[in-house]
Amino acid sequence: MSSSRIRVRGDQPYDVVVGTGVLAELPGLLSPSVRTVAVVHPASLPEIARPVCGVIEAAGLEIVALPVPDGEQAKTSQVAAELWSAFGRFGLTRSDAVVGVGGGATTDLAGFAAATWLRGVQLVNVPTTLLGMVDAAVGGKTGINTPEGKNLVGSFHPPAGVLCDLATLVSVPRPDYVAGLAEIVKGGFIADPTILMLIEDDPEGACTPEGEHTRQLIERKIQIKADVVGADLRESGLREILNYGHTLGHAIERVEEFRIRHGEAVAIGMVYAAELARLAGRVGDDVVDRTRSILTSVGLPTAYRREAWPELRDHMRVDKKSRGAVLRFVVLDAIGKPSRLVDPSEELLEAAYYEVGR
Repeated sequence: MSSSRIRVRGDQPYDVVVGTGVLAELPGLLSPSVRTVAVVHPASLPEIARPVCGVIEAAGLEIVALPVPDGEQAKTSQVAAELWSAFGRFGLTRSDAVVGVGGGATTDLAGFAAATWLRGVQLVNVPTTLLGMVDAAVGGKTGINTPEGKNLVGSFHPPAGVLCDLATLVSVPRPDYVAGLAEIVKGGFIADPTILMLIEDDPEGACTPEGEHTRQLIERKIQIKADVVGADLRESGLREILNYGHTLGHAIERVEEFRIRHGEAVAIGMVYAAELARLAGRVGDDVVDRTRSILTSVGLPTAYRREAWPELRDHMRVDKKSRGAVLRFVVLDAIGKPSRLVDPSEELLEAAYYEVGR
């Protein structure tokens, strides 16, 4: 299967390479000055880093393999500090590079470490999960979590390139794969309704790497993100639409202490955003019904505990889109037409959650 290249434009343009067996292109993404490459990967999955290290070593470069905790447990200031110490011990210079291999949490962490070491060294992302490929590894956002919220500490640091080897998806557990599908569904609602039609045409196929439309779904979602971040890297306007479903979703992740998958939380957040838009008179019942129908068809959740509302509301106060005490939600005026709902009343917020609660 041939590879495709999706260009992310902007001040620091780069390519997202999608296909099978694309790891061979990694050395070509690195600057000629690179001599040492720090490969950050989940400690429990050394096998996913092995082929990456092999390709880099074959190019005559020195490898420093740096295992980190799995998932969101990696995104802490302590783990970031451990990476900085390792970079120093192994003499990583500004002309060297960091490669993040793994899911979205790993590439978020690797990117943050690369952005902050010597005020920025080169980064290449090699996402190995669906969520990583279609969302986290593309766009230049890096970050770690704090007790106060998710991704509140971070930076914008575009990679030199992103390699999405579709072969790695075969080993992704189905629940994790389906959770990643939530970000693809999100892309359908905010920008590309064809995505929604492809999923509705074959929901079961959408849930597996071997599905008839899998590659098209992945490429369409990457293209959406490339178009948005190419025009607005630092989330000053347009990029906010990528946070559709994330305001409540991030709050749910905090309440669950990150034991819930990101995509599962975002799925519930999309239903909440649809209910907000419906109650605000922006969309009709059909948009809410279609949201629930598509998410349910692929096995994603659409409801959360009703009694959790006070705690969720408290966590939403530190959402990144907030301006002072003013909450800002991404909602829809129609499918494919996102807009903002600024400073909704407490009554509206609670009424919408009542429709999501169980």
